[in-house]
Amino acid sequence: QVQLVESGGGLVQAGGSLRLSCAASGTFRRYNMGWFRQAPGREREFVAAITWSGTNIDYADSVKGRFTISRDNAKNTLDLQMNSLKPEDTAVYSCAADGNIYRFNPRHVVYDAWGQGTQVTVSS
Repeated sequence: QVQLVESGGGLVQAGGSLRLSCAASGTFRRYNMGWFRQAPGREREFVAAITWSGTNIDYADSVKGRFTISRDNAKNTLDLQMNSLKPEDTAVYSCAADGNIYRFNPRHVVYDAWGQGTQVTVSS
């Protein structure tokens, strides 16, 4: 089973950018991948997802046009480029792996593995 470790979080001013990375061990290319976030007192929410091949991508409406998800199967990495950050983007961001590559339903599937999360704080 794949294991996931996020990095790249931090403190940034509104309007700034951050790039999150998720390093995977195991057979990374056999997983569809997603990014989720959870702010204090709120439920975890979907941010973005990408299929194993990178062919299909999905974004939450709240980040569309500002965030870009990408993956490098040769390096076993998943990235999330976050631009034009807003205070409401403040949350713990986690990557997740879905081992069923024959369907792409990233908002509703039960993911097989999760990273520990990385904190993103956007100041106003």
